[in-house]
Amino acid sequence: MTVSPNPVSPDYFAYPSDADTLARLRAKLGLTAEAEGLLDIAYTTVDSPVGALLLAATPKGLIRVAYDIEDHDRVLDALSQRVSPRVLRAPRRLDAAARELGEYFGGQRQVFDLPLDLSLSRGFRQLVQRHLPQIGYGQTRTYGQVAELVGNPKAVRAVGTACATNPLPVVVPCHRVLRADGTMGGYVGGSSAKATLLRLEAA
Repeated sequence: MTVSPNPVSPDYFAYPSDADTLARLRAKLGLTAEAEGLLDIAYTTVDSPVGALLLAATPKGLIRVAYDIEDHDRVLDALSQRVSPRVLRAPRRLDAAARELGEYFGGQRQVFDLPLDLSLSRGFRQLVQRHLPQIGYGQTRTYGQVAELVGNPKAVRAVGTACATNPLPVVVPCHRVLRADGTMGGYVGGSSAKATLLRLEAA
């Protein structure tokens, strides 16, 4: 006589359906990976007046802020290829960044005090991005003025490219750079997002 084993429900192997349980499991995985030195890039998303923002950080500091329009999945894929494949949702590493962004959007912060990882940019682009925080809250400069600021007055178009490829928008304030005629020019998050940030700082 053959005894059939107890049937196993297909649900036994399914992912937990409870959102809270999934969140706890992800949080535990993130903490474990960080404790064991296996987490090279932690990320999370935060809501803001300019839409959902993806925040990503390495142990050195914040490496990426991305708008919805950039496609968060594509941004994470690029980070996994350019920096490290060890990428995991781990909000704890981004707590300070999320808090400071919340304060900024709430009108309670004018200067960010976060460690930054600028390794996604090189050469002149990184030079420009390092100088952008010198443009104060509520102020604007033209691309030509920024070119002068970095010591290369003829590099106006290169400054535009550096702003357009800024991996840390909002925190590194490329939105404060305008065309010579005062119009906004391009922006990684779109013209509406740029206008929103400028209005926020003018209030």
